[in-house]
Amino acid sequence: MPTPAPSATPNTSSEPHIPAADAPSAGQKRSDPGRWDPWLLSAVMFVGYAIVSVGRYRHLGQRSWDLGIFEQVIRSYAHLQAPIADLKGPGFNILGDHFSPVTALLAPLYRVFPSPVTLLVAQAALFALSAVPVTRAAARLLGRPRGLAIGVAYGLSWGMQQAVDFDFHEICFAVPIIAFSLEALLARRWRAALVWALTLVLVKEDLGVTLAAIALVVALRARRDSPLAARYALGVAVFGVVAVAVTLLLVIPSFNTAGTYDYWNKVNESGGGGPFDGLDTKLRTLGWLLIPTSGLLALRSPLLFIALPTLGWRFVSSYPQYWGTDWHYNAVLMPVVTLALVDALDHARRSPRARLRAYGNHLPAAVAAAALALTTAQPLAALTESEIYRKPARVSAVERLLERVPDGASVEANIAPISRLTSRCRVFWVSNARGVEPDYIALDNSRKRYRDVEAYARTLHPDARYAVTGTAYGVVLLKRQT
Repeated sequence: MPTPAPSATPNTSSEPHIPAADAPSAGQKRSDPGRWDPWLLSAVMFVGYAIVSVGRYRHLGQRSWDLGIFEQVIRSYAHLQAPIADLKGPGFNILGDHFSPVTALLAPLYRVFPSPVTLLVAQAALFALSAVPVTRAAARLLGRPRGLAIGVAYGLSWGMQQAVDFDFHEICFAVPIIAFSLEALLARRWRAALVWALTLVLVKEDLGVTLAAIALVVALRARRDSPLAARYALGVAVFGVVAVAVTLLLVIPSFNTAGTYDYWNKVNESGGGGPFDGLDTKLRTLGWLLIPTSGLLALRSPLLFIALPTLGWRFVSSYPQYWGTDWHYNAVLMPVVTLALVDALDHARRSPRARLRAYGNHLPAAVAAAALALTTAQPLAALTESEIYRKPARVSAVERLLERVPDGASVEANIAPISRLTSRCRVFWVSNARGVEPDYIALDNSRKRYRDVEAYARTLHPDARYAVTGTAYGVVLLKRQT
């Protein structure tokens, strides 16, 4: 730490000296360029996220059926219809699967631009938007340079990159909501923190518990200077828990054809050891969450408590894909861990322990450097490769093949063809048409899974006859014969 200038009056304060250059710049002038840093960083991140996400789509790189499901849902909302996802089963109402009415907000945009790319670009924008409150909170508490370093570390964090690389998911709304809520919490704006967090119950059924966790932290922080806010926060915490119970036990089952919540089995069915299944994978995930993103300093902040509900349901589940670092499951944890780090750094810089202060002073640059270094092996590394900016010839050939399917036709398909059809056709998941004999069957057979596609079609629909009408790079299109 720099030595304070001599003074006629000795410094009797027990708090360490904070250099003026490092202090938060409260009351910045409107012309201060620092106030635009979060938005500029967000814009840069949006471009990178969108290129990676749309680039994967242009390469037929979908990793699941989720993009198709959400497009069917948002397409229904856009036409003022019930949110039907035929990929989950003919006429299946998605509110009987997950409670995510927030996705209806994308309906007007989709009505103007009816394409799965619309969903991917909107998701990139929402993820990028979350960098604004994170960077702004860090700059307010730590100063502009360190705040920008934290923002870069957050935008490049592995959890964000993996989510961008995974098609589309409703949690793209939860990430900025949590970030704005925690920014308000750190600024001691209790009402704003709670109002932002309350909207989580419209994003996904499990996030009511995250709402409760945020409210409890607000109650903890507000109990001394605003007892009334603390009491309100406790009421919000109770509401969050009740909302989860009502959604899981009443709302979702009322829309579900089986009258239940289909995901209970991913908690109840164990692969052998219950919560101890895959312990090595779970510990590695915790390491990834805490070490490169916060240098373990986030453990010093009560904000990290907000991560426990998401980690809890994932780690007690018997579903191995929940445990690791792939896909979108860690995105909602990134603003929590990053702002827990900011909170811990704010306290560390006032610590009487010189080593802790020194560690905190260097940590923002360290986590930014770690995120940048790890990016070489993360999805955003594709930005440096020319291939992501070009559509392969094989994809163009597959698209020409699928264009033979007329608008409004019914199609049974597996992952690769789905996203090229859901904007204009009624699409079912292969083997899940449940008695509906579709007009077409589109199969990605590039791995030779089906030796005889016409014979496979007969097993799907014994009373109908399908014949191959074209192939392109392993994708086979069959048409029902009349």
